[in-house]
Amino acid sequence: MNNTKRKISIIAIVATCCLVMAAIDGIIQPGYAVKSAVKIVMFLAFPLIYSAVDKEIEIKSLFAGNKKGFRTAFCLCFAVFAIILAAYYLLKNVFDFSMITGALTGDVGVNRDNFVFVATYISFVNSLLEEFFFRGFAFLTLSKVSSKRFAYLFSAGAFALYHIAMMTGWFSPVVFVLALVGLFAGGVIFNYLNDKSGNIYTSWLVHMFANFAINTIGFILFGII
Repeated sequence: MNNTKRKISIIAIVATCCLVMAAIDGIIQPGYAVKSAVKIVMFLAFPLIYSAVDKEIEIKSLFAGNKKGFRTAFCLCFAVFAIILAAYYLLKNVFDFSMITGALTGDVGVNRDNFVFVATYISFVNSLLEEFFFRGFAFLTLSKVSSKRFAYLFSAGAFALYHIAMMTGWFSPVVFVLALVGLFAGGVIFNYLNDKSGNIYTSWLVHMFANFAINTIGFILFGII
């Protein structure tokens, strides 16, 4: 298999998995446990199966351990956490964020009683799953068989567009667009971190802190803190 075919295969897998998850999130809307199980199959199993079929696609290198880039990642962690919380407090009297809790409770069954468990899963497991899929497979792996610029744009774009179905009904249109722009920008930054380190750990660290901030807002909205 040549690199052009590998590029097409990776793009097709990423697009298919994102479309399936969009249907799960936006149309079928099962409980959170079912949705998470399907996501694990889509985002983890499919890339692993493809790498088993094409021996030239090496997945283990995505988890290679080194300290390169961690200083920058740690600085970004606290910056991202502060920016997200500051944005919430600046905008909470402008936009109705109660739509988020209503959508979570109505669509996927996330509520005040199970939010601690869900927040823990999102912060540690879901963030790693998304980093493996969008940054490891859709960026680092894709960049080996295509131009790096294309891999940057494709990975960040897929990451942002994937969240459209998930966030439908969460925000007003203005906040929705701002969130998508922020997700694309975040995807580019995550790609840059992994581009420099050669693995997915640096972006996973920053992603975790972004989720910590978002989950803190969730705790506030659900009245837990």
